[in-house]
Amino acid sequence: MKKKHIIIISVLVIAVVAIIFYSARDTKSQTQIETEVQHGNFEILVTVTGELKAKNSVNITVPVKELRDIRVWEISIGRLIDEGTVVDSGDFVAQLDDSNVRDALKDIEEKIDANQAEIEKAKIDSSLDLRSQRDNIVNLKFSVQEAEITLEQSKYESPSVIRKAQIDLDKIKRELEQALGNYKLKIQQAKVNIRQKTADLDKNIRNKEQIISALSKLVIKAPASGMVIYQKERNGTKRTVGSNIQMWRDPVVATLPDMSSFNSITYVNEIDISKIKPGQKVDVGIDAFPEKKFTGRVIHVANIGEQLPNADAKVFEVEIMLNETDPVLRPSMTTSNSIITKEYKDVNYLPMEAVHSNDSLTFVYRKNGTRQLVVLGEANENEIIIEKGLNAGDMVLLTVPENADEYEYTDLDLAPLIKQKIEEEKKEEKKEKELREEKKQEQGPSNGRRQRPATDRMPNNAN
Repeated sequence: MKKKHIIIISVLVIAVVAIIFYSARDTKSQTQIETEVQHGNFEILVTVTGELKAKNSVNITVPVKELRDIRVWEISIGRLIDEGTVVDSGDFVAQLDDSNVRDALKDIEEKIDANQAEIEKAKIDSSLDLRSQRDNIVNLKFSVQEAEITLEQSKYESPSVIRKAQIDLDKIKRELEQALGNYKLKIQQAKVNIRQKTADLDKNIRNKEQIISALSKLVIKAPASGMVIYQKERNGTKRTVGSNIQMWRDPVVATLPDMSSFNSITYVNEIDISKIKPGQKVDVGIDAFPEKKFTGRVIHVANIGEQLPNADAKVFEVEIMLNETDPVLRPSMTTSNSIITKEYKDVNYLPMEAVHSNDSLTFVYRKNGTRQLVVLGEANENEIIIEKGLNAGDMVLLTVPENADEYEYTDLDLAPLIKQKIEEEKKEEKKEKELREEKKQEQGPSNGRRQRPATDRMPNNAN
């Protein structure tokens, strides 16, 4: 009886162990997720964020000419309406700080007062000087008459006396002629002096009129109807009350954008910029409205890189024109831009997670316990092209199996082609690196990080 109980218990234990074993096998098999080789069109993308900017806009500027005429090269904003305000032509937009202009007006008024005082003084001095000259001429004329009388009375005297009287007369006549000539020169000199001082006065009066004109234009009004958008400073912040505006750099206070058409302005790093060309298609999304999707195309790629605030690497401005519009679009909205740099028709591709590398080989795991060698093509952010080794519809493991060491390689004849492919990628990478270094030397140092090639980006989980 006891032996019978032992047999029953043993059978039950074996049954429980079997159930646990098969359950574990089922669980293990369930963790081996498979994915299918897809076939179709494949796009290589460069994805960057950007900002909406109206394709056309009217600039609202400070009165540049008037301020330059009075030699005011920098002016600050004293008052500014809220951004996004819709205005009509002639509506108030901003008030510029007038302290510098009023100081210039005060200085010129002091100069005008000084000019007027100098003119009055010059007239008085000239009058006194000319009066003295006229008195001298009158006295010399009397002296000439006296000398003539003396000469007349000496005709009965000795020749020497007559000769002396003649010399005295000639001398006085010469003095009279010189006095008359000096008098004419003094008149001309007085006229020139007063004319010069009057010209200085007129110049300062005109300067005063220019300053008054500039002062009247420090109240900036909208040149057209539209929505006011503040201009950005060089550091990326928008202009506001207290911002300094420099005439020679950027005199724009704000813009009135045309809301009927928009461009997306974005910046691409120096590693990817060589892939971007005018005419490329772009898928544009609006962060504020994820459900809104737009298409566009690249219309401009900057030739020279620039350093953005709080960024180490140099970037290049890329302008994208949107093909569609929508009433919800507003300037400065954040955009996501997927620039299609290449398109492949009818190719096989897999998720990046399914492809692995080991030494100089690239492969996938299959459920039949093999490591299938594959020749890879280009990759985008999520998927990679399979040039050889798999066909559309083939199933591969998405993750590395636990017993990966036991999987054997298949299609080893693809190994030389894979190695050749990797060598070509290394050469291309070296060439691109050299080109980047040349650009760095031309444009200055940059701390941009190199993007890893497709094979390097694969999870290296294989043994």
